[in-house]
Amino acid sequence: MYDPKDIIDLLADNVAKTRNPFGISKYWLNGWWKKFDIPRQGGSLLFTGLMYQFMPYIEKTTAYLESYEDSKWAGYARYGKLVPKTLTSLGLAAITPLDEKLKFTNILRNISTILTKSGVDFHYDPSLDDYSGILLYDLGAQDEFVRHAKYVAEKLKAKGVKKIITVDPHTTYALKILFPKYTGISFEVKTYFELINLHSKNGCHQVTLHDPCFYGRYLELSDVPVKALGKLGVECVPARNSGLYTSCCGGPAESISPKLSAEIVERRVAELQETGKQIIAMCPICLGNLRKAGADVEDLSSLIMKCME
Repeated sequence: MYDPKDIIDLLADNVAKTRNPFGISKYWLNGWWKKFDIPRQGGSLLFTGLMYQFMPYIEKTTAYLESYEDSKWAGYARYGKLVPKTLTSLGLAAITPLDEKLKFTNILRNISTILTKSGVDFHYDPSLDDYSGILLYDLGAQDEFVRHAKYVAEKLKAKGVKKIITVDPHTTYALKILFPKYTGISFEVKTYFELINLHSKNGCHQVTLHDPCFYGRYLELSDVPVKALGKLGVECVPARNSGLYTSCCGGPAESISPKLSAEIVERRVAELQETGKQIIAMCPICLGNLRKAGADVEDLSSLIMKCME
């Protein structure tokens, strides 16, 4: 295990300097909307929180952390904040395969298409789409989280944003629950799958949803995607631990101990595989971690797109 303080200090320094925990330039991160037909003006703001965009970089970073965990080199993590952020951006961009970036780019494009086909009035403004700061909160760096959350909330408020559509559980929880509490600024926050209005008979098969902790335990939204998929002809076979009692995928522990994260996700995959059905994830962190553990897993948006074909 890495010294939690070293990791937290590094992440907090990255957020303070680049507004994201990996020190990567937003220019490198957020290009999914380019050359894609998406409304630039309209009703609710589509707010990705950059979580899907982070995933290719998270997977690369975690692989390095796993290699050096509990070795004599682990202590050097504390010096990561001394590395210029420009070098961090260029380095991670260079070693991250394009096909991995495209996988997560396509997920965001799928979500946009689903909203459009559902008749949702929304738009996307990349200048307003920022990381929520949720990892700082999860790791106990509350002061740093509050500073960053105020920056994001005040920026959105200044642009007149009132309604937000989110695409992942971490960002949803941050904007819906934490921002009002710690910044005094509230928005009307809905996940994209709460707005789905689609019907199809093309599904006609069974899947098992992995409920992320924030959706299942804290926001109590597990029934919403089940109902949405039902209208598309897909039956959801529940895992042994689901909904309010869902099991964590172990993803949030990766930055401190990849080994511990691996142990947690192995147990979760075993639970999900008991149903014998394809596993569907609703969170980029869960998707990446379950996939890394060898699970046959697909993102919810990808399944919905198949049902619409």
